[in-house]
Amino acid sequence: GGMTGTGGVELAAAVSNAGGLGMLTALNSGTAEQLKKDIARLRTLTDKPFGVNLTILPAMVPPDYESFAKAIIDSGVKVVETAGSNPKKWVAMFKAAGCISIHKCVTIQHALSAQRMGVDVLSIDAFECAGHPGEADVGGMVLFSRAAQEIKSIWIA
Repeated sequence: GGMTGTGGVELAAAVSNAGGLGMLTALNSGTAEQLKKDIARLRTLTDKPFGVNLTILPAMVPPDYESFAKAIIDSGVKVVETAGSNPKKWVAMFKAAGCISIHKCVTIQHALSAQRMGVDVLSIDAFECAGHPGEADVGGMVLFSRAAQEIKSIWIA
């Protein structure tokens, strides 16, 4: 999620400076303390909006997601994307801190669930996007058409 291994400070700054919403991948930082440093460095490279992706995946020894979430909030980030697992806990935490919440969804079922949780923006990722757990091998033409029919929230492809 969030281009793990690639979604670093320089790429996020370049995307934001080019007019997009650059996303820093939290787990690329390794620790919450390093994430705070990376967010601070990103702010020196752009004065444009950017966000941070927090991908929550099952693991034998999971990262300390709580400390990453707190680092994002403490650093004043205003846009947070979650991905990989049920975002309920994280969406509530980020929204309570005044963040815009984006959640990456690979099925309409997941999108409708995230919509009920109050996610602000749904990122609908189809089979062509790759790397996302839970994909049902549904291509974008079909998935985006279904999203347009069923999703009432703001969504992006």
